[in-house]
Amino acid sequence: MAFPTFHAGELEAQRRAGVGDVAAAAAGFIRDRMLEQHRAFFASLPFLVIASGDETGQPWVSIIEGPEGFATSPNPRQLRLAASLDRADPLAATLASGNEIGMLGIALASRRRNRLNGFLRPEGTGYVVDVHQSFGNCPQYIHAREWHRVDARQAPTARRFERLQPSHEAWIAAADTLFIGSGVRADGGGTAGSFDASHRGGEPGFVQVATDGSLQIPDYPGNNFFNTIGNLIRDPRVGLLFVSFETGSLLQIAGRARIDWNAAGSDDPQARRMIRVAIDRVVERQGALSLRWSRDGVETLGMTVIDRVIESDAITSFHLAPRDGGPLAPFQPGMHLPVALTVPGQAGPVRRSYSLSGSPTAEHYRISVKREDRGIASRFLHDQIAVGDTIMTGRPAGAFQAPSGDSPLVLVSAGVGVTPMLSMLHAAVESRSGRSIRFVHGARNRRSHAFSAEIDALIATGASIERRIYYSAPEAADAPGVHFDKAGRIPAADLIALDAGADADYMLCGPEGFLADIHAGLEARGVDPGRIHFETFGPGG
Repeated sequence: MAFPTFHAGELEAQRRAGVGDVAAAAAGFIRDRMLEQHRAFFASLPFLVIASGDETGQPWVSIIEGPEGFATSPNPRQLRLAASLDRADPLAATLASGNEIGMLGIALASRRRNRLNGFLRPEGTGYVVDVHQSFGNCPQYIHAREWHRVDARQAPTARRFERLQPSHEAWIAAADTLFIGSGVRADGGGTAGSFDASHRGGEPGFVQVATDGSLQIPDYPGNNFFNTIGNLIRDPRVGLLFVSFETGSLLQIAGRARIDWNAAGSDDPQARRMIRVAIDRVVERQGALSLRWSRDGVETLGMTVIDRVIESDAITSFHLAPRDGGPLAPFQPGMHLPVALTVPGQAGPVRRSYSLSGSPTAEHYRISVKREDRGIASRFLHDQIAVGDTIMTGRPAGAFQAPSGDSPLVLVSAGVGVTPMLSMLHAAVESRSGRSIRFVHGARNRRSHAFSAEIDALIATGASIERRIYYSAPEAADAPGVHFDKAGRIPAADLIALDAGADADYMLCGPEGFLADIHAGLEARGVDPGRIHFETFGPGG
């Protein structure tokens, strides 16, 4: 099914932000169906975030939960939900008769999220969602939490207000997570025609209550799609959801948004813009969910920096060992390590996740960080962290892992996306499985080409590894055939020409535009979508 990648409001937001032609890169990333890994992901979740409109078209955001496996996907264009919203929910009435929705699937523990848009209709005691668009999101600003259920609980109650109460302001001041819903009107209709559900995260208090009772929400660097802000340009009505992770209570807010494009008056250095929301209605639902979340054990492991190595003109590796001398938690190649940094001038810990780039059998962890000019965490690591310093981390997490077995692997990366691929290479060499591997990497030039000598050493072991290196902007001193194989970016046709076979699995990691081009190109050339696996990253922080 053909559909426009972005509507006029999103294109206007992209133009105002000066991010260039996002549509060209996103065309292969935003799809009219769910990929196999997205279908499995949604089916694994205990809850889903939903945004839709009430009878007037006003957006609201809510959470639908159910027992394990309550979400199933009978085909790539459909999701079935064996659960329904409580009748006290502001969206219960309109969804009972069917409506357009935006949906967000988010796993807080592993920091994964995927989004979809579609039409939800009731079926039996649950719902069916006909999917119109589906795409993945990078894991930035997600605070890791583990969930559990409460068996015995009181029936939830709903209290309605026209403005925030003092208890609500305290709730918001303590929140590090916000879900936001927005929509665009259908032509000629009073009800919003399509909706988006989105996640926002920051340190506690990142959403501020102004003296007039309105809310100020910082807009941090993201995927540059501007789905939410694009919607708000066309229809300023907005829905917000704050979750009390300790009690399962929900604070649902309806209001009208105004975009401040230069974040005037903000003391948040990460904010690129500010969303200012005038509040119209508030619904407080105590104990609305059976789910509870905790951060016990999250980012509480002290790691000592035992070495730091400059890998390229922008990437530095940090080798970490347990501060108490205890054993390392094991990890699988492709996993990431959540870190919490105490950065001077920041109100609380700055949390990020970085792929583990070393061998899973090593006696220490290695993360390799690209320095971003405006990145608070990456600049702090590069400029301030030295050997002997301590970094607080959590346990390795993530689901980006090569399928088991002996199928050929094609590892494709760009820039710092090489880090999980390098860990996979180490594991393949150490296992001596004989598994056939094609390693394909793109960098700007030799100065930005990280880990070249390390990869040479792995190939020299005699493992079945075939390598291809692409430089998109080679310099005069970069010798073709010596430092790199081809000039330009990696085309999907070249990956097919490697002749890895129909049973090969393709592992992709890099910026969203890169992933979109490669993924679409492989599918167009007949590669089974179920054999294409990817991990994206957004602007570094």
